[in-house]
Amino acid sequence: QVQLVESGGGLVQPGGSLRLSCASSTSIVGINVMGWYRQAPGKQRELVASMASGGSTNYADSVKGRFTISRDNARNTVYLQMNSLKPEDTAIYYCKATLRIVAVYEYWGQGTQVTVSS
Repeated sequence: QVQLVESGGGLVQPGGSLRLSCASSTSIVGINVMGWYRQAPGKQRELVASMASGGSTNYADSVKGRFTISRDNARNTVYLQMNSLKPEDTAIYYCKATLRIVAVYEYWGQGTQVTVSS
């Protein structure tokens, strides 16, 4: 069982920055993929960024060049650095861990609210 806790959300002005953290209850070294997703009101949850255990990353087109996903294995934590924030980035941001051991297991955090507004 993997428990994930997100933090770092809040209210920020357009053009500002935030760093989200996702702390895992277990080591993230053996987790195949760590990802950040978001869900805006009335919209489906979408992938924002992901990082595989080997270090490869994937970003949604809408955040490329502005957001960066990273991990600190010693702290069992994954980060999402968000720069040049726009009002359309407003959403609840969720962390997800994907573990493949014969079957695929997915674990979600509770989410953290990010609001970009002047």
